[in-house]
Amino acid sequence: MSYLTEPLNTLHKKNNFNCGKTLLDNYLHTQAKKDVKRMLSACFILADEDNNVKGYYTLSGTAIRREQLPENIIKKLPSSYHNLPATLLGKLAVDNTYKGQRLGELLLMDALKKSYESSFSSIGSIAIIVDPIDEEAVQFYKKYGFILLADSGKMFIPMETVSGLFK
Repeated sequence: MSYLTEPLNTLHKKNNFNCGKTLLDNYLHTQAKKDVKRMLSACFILADEDNNVKGYYTLSGTAIRREQLPENIIKKLPSSYHNLPATLLGKLAVDNTYKGQRLGELLLMDALKKSYESSFSSIGSIAIIVDPIDEEAVQFYKKYGFILLADSGKMFIPMETVSGLFK
């Protein structure tokens, strides 16, 4: 298994990271290391040869309520499951210096691959959930097959769909 990214570590130069979204910039600058230490999320970094952060994303466990899923997915699941295990792709950002180089797509594919592989080898997960920061993010995720979840503003892609990318 090879990935583009590596877990956040002290060698990564993150203070100059600027994606233009204050929430995502501040998260990397001040919160990511704390969240990793507290085991709230895993943060994966794409860095250049000098360890400057080009982009990052976070993954953590979450659950999705059965009734939020489309009927075609619900009908395949045992009725005893009310909350279903999922993977949360909590943050995904690319530094402005690297915009237009499709690094967002590369980071997303890296996150999907990690999530898929762990879903059958380590911990069950029926889907990958995202909570888009704005309309631009919604459009980005739609291009890759993410679907809006009922009554939440969040989006998801079934792990079954993701599996087709890596088989």
